[in-house]
Amino acid sequence: MYPELFRIGNFPINTYGVFLALAFLCAILITVKLAERDGLPRDKIYDLSLWMLLASLIGSKLLMLFTEPDFRANPWQLISLDFLRSGGVFYGGLLGAVLAGYFLMRRYRLPWWTTADACAPGIAIGNFFGRQGCFAAGCCWGKPTNLPWGVKFSELGHEVTGVPIDVHLHPTQLYESFAMLIVFSFLLWLHKRKRFSGQVILFYALLYSIIRFLIEFVRDDPRGDMLGLTTLTGLSTSQIISLIVGVAALIVLVVRWRKAAATGKDPLIEPSAV
Repeated sequence: MYPELFRIGNFPINTYGVFLALAFLCAILITVKLAERDGLPRDKIYDLSLWMLLASLIGSKLLMLFTEPDFRANPWQLISLDFLRSGGVFYGGLLGAVLAGYFLMRRYRLPWWTTADACAPGIAIGNFFGRQGCFAAGCCWGKPTNLPWGVKFSELGHEVTGVPIDVHLHPTQLYESFAMLIVFSFLLWLHKRKRFSGQVILFYALLYSIIRFLIEFVRDDPRGDMLGLTTLTGLSTSQIISLIVGVAALIVLVVRWRKAAATGKDPLIEPSAV
């Protein structure tokens, strides 16, 4: 829609970048606030959030190597401006953040599940703002539709991302954005009422994977093929990852819920990660 907000001289200020910065800022502030409520040290949570942010950026780029044939065929593009300006793959960013978070929680002696619960609503609001940025930039577009809420993108958006013009498309970016706003509200509500540690982050993983799996059916932008699995299964890369994440989250959620019920108490107090 509006991929470029304004220019400072010849330097463009991209709408996507502004929304991405807003997503990270809100995610960090909300995470710190919830972590303080859970009795976690503020300074360590700030450090953890910043390192997880960096890891998510790196992870989102690295997964592109497995999904985007152009980057696999031309590795030199890894140091190109186009690669640095590209958005990346969300699940790669999530994996990078989780791995960094795990090792840093061990280093800082933070309880894994409690800390992850504090992060979950922040990640969800980050999804909300991030997809707003996608909509403004014109990336991650949907299939053509005759529905009354179908949207047309600008010629500038086409030049930047390749989004089709002169045709109404599913606003898949907004589908995910507003769905994650609802998830964010639910997770905030759940955080105050959770029965056991890990419940909030596991619900996030489960709900996001379901939402993403369904939205992928009406997405139409090129998303690559992860190691040939997309061609083999007929599912997109993100749908394959969503199935794995969703099933894993559901299994762990059920196991921890039953454990909490069997012990007769909420396992909210967990040992620090060491």
